[in-house]
Amino acid sequence: MPYATASDGTRLYYEELGTGEPLLLVSGQGSDHMSWEGIRDDFADRYHVIVYDHRGTGQSDKPSEPPYSTRGFAQDAIAILDHLHIPRAHAYGVSMGGRICQWLGIDHANRIGALVLGCTTPGNAHGVRRPGDVDAMMANPLSDPEAAMKAMLNTMVSPTWVAAHPEFIAKMLQQSPIPAYAQRLHYQASEGHDTWDLLPTISAPTLVIHGSNDLVNPTANAYLLAERIPHAELYIVEGGRHGYMIEFREEANRVVKEFLARHPLNGLTE
Repeated sequence: MPYATASDGTRLYYEELGTGEPLLLVSGQGSDHMSWEGIRDDFADRYHVIVYDHRGTGQSDKPSEPPYSTRGFAQDAIAILDHLHIPRAHAYGVSMGGRICQWLGIDHANRIGALVLGCTTPGNAHGVRRPGDVDAMMANPLSDPEAAMKAMLNTMVSPTWVAAHPEFIAKMLQQSPIPAYAQRLHYQASEGHDTWDLLPTISAPTLVIHGSNDLVNPTANAYLLAERIPHAELYIVEGGRHGYMIEFREEANRVVKEFLARHPLNGLTE
């Protein structure tokens, strides 16, 4: 199986699909590469798509120390690009993946083309916190994967959409269960995120995309990011919840692809 190796020796599982400019898809908290199932195919007609499992998830190693951080996760992403000999790539992250992408734009500007920040926040210190009941559900997820998924389902997509797509839960359960200690480390990393002071240093063309009805990361955070990052574009998916990219897949992917097409790697300066 294909693995890249992080600077501390952690093995990171990845998969590739399609040809064209490299596009790194970065999953959210506690999620592995399966969270991009289907969605990644929509980009493979134009891009060399790379998906991977964060440390602690899927088929990647699951170290219990040192503490995880969104900045450290960004270094893991760069390790994958290094392994694949990719000097520069676009990056699209959702939720915690969007926080990781902020660090890619801050710490690794010469390795990043365009950035897409989906349903994410600048961190709790300056962002808008989620409701307490939703936070409790994420901090202490149920031990049974199916029960935990169903508990989170209403925050991700609308009941109407789920009723029309009964295969969705089964597909989500294909993700490898994350150990409880790794789930805690992911939650702590995401909660500890804070890029506020450095967001104005991001020079990559940036699209902030968010659902209008997001409770996991309240939609107000999208406006904060778009105002804080120079020349950032903002797109709100009307009716979208935290899983806007699933329920409104066609709309969201169209918007992201149009944005990336306007900012080809060969048209960007170092």
